[in-house]
Amino acid sequence: MLKNILNLGDAALYCDFGNEVNKETNSNVIKYFKTLQKLKLKGVTNITPSYNKLIISFDLSIIKFQELKEKIKNLKLIQTENKEEKIVKIPICLDDKFSLDLNRLSEKLKIEKDKIIQTFLNKEYFCYMTGFIAGMPFLGDTDTTIRLQRLETPRVKVPKGSIGITEQFCNIYTFESPGGWNIIGNTPIKVFDKFNQENPIIISPGDRVIFYKIEKDEYLKFNE
Repeated sequence: MLKNILNLGDAALYCDFGNEVNKETNSNVIKYFKTLQKLKLKGVTNITPSYNKLIISFDLSIIKFQELKEKIKNLKLIQTENKEEKIVKIPICLDDKFSLDLNRLSEKLKIEKDKIIQTFLNKEYFCYMTGFIAGMPFLGDTDTTIRLQRLETPRVKVPKGSIGITEQFCNIYTFESPGGWNIIGNTPIKVFDKFNQENPIIISPGDRVIFYKIEKDEYLKFNE
């Protein structure tokens, strides 16, 4: 549960849930995140969850650190309904054009490419947080047999829609961006849509994600 509440600059604080990175710790972060979202405390301007921390920005002219700290310490967590934690199914194309690092993974891990793909697809993933670039989901936990560190030299440009894995996490690049994750495929789905102001992201913290394989012709037809 919540370990400590500390200052973060003049107009932000962070809630510390410990050093461990796992689903149980992150679930506690998300409970506080969703409760604060619903309560809409006066003076709070932004709430950002991470693996094991929750950053809360506030307007100093409306609320002070100590007052906000006390409110959070005495927070009554709202029990979220199961329907809020949805399962999102994401298509992934594993054609050679998109699986930029599959050969590298196979060589480094000494596992056949088909086995890596099968292992990746046979897992349900949990969204720990979104960030780095808008709407990018950080999904855990990858199977221990296919975990590998980042590329030694990051790419200057990773294509939008790329799905990468590194260590215990996988992610989806919502925009073309620099990055050093091991890219195994690409999705035609818009995981983040800046033009959809009501619901710009389809994967939120706490959601579960399942990937399913599509062929290249399906990928090319997806958004026709």
